[in-house]
Amino acid sequence: MESLITEFLLDAKGLACPMPVVKTKKKMNELQAGQVLEVQATDKGSKADIQAWANSTGHQYLGTIEEGDVLKHYVRKSSNDRLIERKHLNATSNEGLEKKLEANENIVILDVRESAEYAFNHIPNAISIPLGELEERLSELNKDEEIYVVCRTGNRSDLACQKLAKKGFANVINVVPGMSGWTGKTDTSI
Repeated sequence: MESLITEFLLDAKGLACPMPVVKTKKKMNELQAGQVLEVQATDKGSKADIQAWANSTGHQYLGTIEEGDVLKHYVRKSSNDRLIERKHLNATSNEGLEKKLEANENIVILDVRESAEYAFNHIPNAISIPLGELEERLSELNKDEEIYVVCRTGNRSDLACQKLAKKGFANVINVVPGMSGWTGKTDTSI
């Protein structure tokens, strides 16, 4: 097994989504191809976020080691010097989703935030599948339905939309900015 000792360290402890990924992206731009970055974070959602971001940009996610409350994520910079971060093109605003809900259209709302975030508040009737669990829980979703994907800021939901589209979900829509700007009805029941 390769050593996970690295000279490149990013301290993202105490930061919430999307900041660990934002800071990781910026720091990766300073590294040479093949170098490994250790990202230390306390946000539990950062594991799924950084893994999904690395996969979507071509970097190699090596893994995460948990030491107490600190998650140590390891990412190797890709040798492809023309990385293009893919974004899911089908998106709507919070207001666009609210209009769909007001019209009582038959849609599915998928909340990809962590379970604790969902429990605190969520859009009524939203399905909770944290981003890190999405791959193994795809069978809970219908590929033919119109699925609006929400997170806190639109970043995790963008990654979730990309994953769903690759798995054959034709009608997935990213809701931006998501719960950080949501003014519609919310629910706290699980």
